[in-house]
Amino acid sequence: MNIIKNTLSVLLLMTGMFVWAQQTPAGAQTEAITITGVTAHIGDGTVVENCTIVFEAGKITALGSGETTKGQIIDATGKHVYPGFIAPSKQLGLQEINAVRASNDSDEIGDIIPHVRSLIAYDAESKVVESMRPNGILIGQITPKGGRISGTSSIVQFDAWNWEDAAIKVDDGIHLNWPSSFRRGRWWMGEPRGLRPNKDYQKQVGEVETFMQNAAAYSDGGTKELNPAFSAMQGIFNGTQRLYVYADGEREIIDGITLAKKSGAKSIVLVGGYHAYKVTDFLKEHDIPVLVQYTHNTPEFDDDDYDLPYKLPKLLMDAGLLVAIQNGNASNFQTRNLPFYAGQVVGQGLDREKAVQLISGNTAKILGIDDSHGTLAVGKSATLFVSEGDALDMRTNVLSHAFIDGRAISLETHQTELWKRYSEKYEGE
Repeated sequence: MNIIKNTLSVLLLMTGMFVWAQQTPAGAQTEAITITGVTAHIGDGTVVENCTIVFEAGKITALGSGETTKGQIIDATGKHVYPGFIAPSKQLGLQEINAVRASNDSDEIGDIIPHVRSLIAYDAESKVVESMRPNGILIGQITPKGGRISGTSSIVQFDAWNWEDAAIKVDDGIHLNWPSSFRRGRWWMGEPRGLRPNKDYQKQVGEVETFMQNAAAYSDGGTKELNPAFSAMQGIFNGTQRLYVYADGEREIIDGITLAKKSGAKSIVLVGGYHAYKVTDFLKEHDIPVLVQYTHNTPEFDDDDYDLPYKLPKLLMDAGLLVAIQNGNASNFQTRNLPFYAGQVVGQGLDREKAVQLISGNTAKILGIDDSHGTLAVGKSATLFVSEGDALDMRTNVLSHAFIDGRAISLETHQTELWKRYSEKYEGE
């Protein structure tokens, strides 16, 4: 009986693996591909009409009007081409189903764990990751969450056999969740609802400061004893890694950036920045880019403008800051709406091509991959997609082709399969 049970368990496991398996990743590009007649949204604020794009061996080799065609021809007359959109600071591939603990690798035990590497836990066969591609989101920064210093992120492309194949930039940065000077009342413990001062704020800041100071001292080579946490921090001091500081309030933003600078961090990125528009002069002075939260949100405080989340990216860009959309703490599956968050800012008066930059060229600059991704340019990766209409409009962003490093990838997902299934059910009724 036990043998039968064990056999059935294995069969069920294998069946489940088959059902949940992602499409086979595309093979390497073997011939030149030319896209003709397309409107090219470069990702740097410019547009090329009636554009011809040629790419070979995964790289763009020609781009412009009147370029000579080569290899396979894709007539995209009347369509639009964009660089693959980039989703920064997300748990994609680390967390599949929020309510299923066994599918959640987004956090580890400990409060300060910069040596935890998200990349080695990345699931390239994630159904959630797969669902990003039909909206043009082809790259993501895979980021651990939780604790004070969550760990180390890496940047991947979304069509791979495993994390080794997926990696674009390994261990690109460390993520610091700055403490808040306020906390919400714990009503279940008899405290009044609403915000109240965080009495432990200075203590929590002191803990971060002490750790940063010790990590910086460790980099001076004063000890031969290996400390994994201190060792993992060395990249932020020598400039090979970025320090991502998550903060929203004015005080928190200023305190977090000031301490990071004082500790010797070379490259700092503000993530969240809900009240960053109040301290733009400070951020410009210290050359701090911002990964701002998603725009489809409601105001956090009663005295905020009702449309503050909608217009925040524009306010920061108008102030001269380098800005991209981070998507906040929304569930992973909502990351597929990233293009439409940028579209929301167009409705607030931002130029459409600048809105495209919020999820392409600007993001690549902030993450440090703009030498190879984020914009359409000769010599850069042929990671791009063709849409029948405006990619920032959910009504018209219908992809006909998508490529990662020149490889024609599948746009089929569990959702598209269900759509086709039920479309056939009611066809003709």
